[in-house]
Amino acid sequence: MSQELIEFVEAEHLQKKLPPVPIGALVKVNYRIREGEKERIQAFTGVVIRKHRGPNNLKSTFTVRKVSQGYGVERIFPLHSPRIESITVVRRGKVRRAKLYYLRKLSGKKARLAEETRG
Repeated sequence: MSQELIEFVEAEHLQKKLPPVPIGALVKVNYRIREGEKERIQAFTGVVIRKHRGPNNLKSTFTVRKVSQGYGVERIFPLHSPRIESITVVRRGKVRRAKLYYLRKLSGKKARLAEETRG
């Protein structure tokens, strides 16, 4: 009874139009940020290094990594958050792993992923 009620409430909050966010893809996430009374949109561009849970789960997240001024920055985004304005896939990386944690140890050209070609 209570599990059915939870699933019903969660189904209302699921985002309907989400692009597929593949692991290894370079994505641009436009995220709404509140600063005091004002709200602005900040873009975060980086490589998706992991996804947690499936796309039909309200608790699903994905982690995006970028290198900013020589420091690696990772940010975890809830997939169905109302604060996410848009997710655009800039390019798809060719990967053979589900989690790309090894990118944390690499820097420079070694940290780049080959682009996936559709054939």
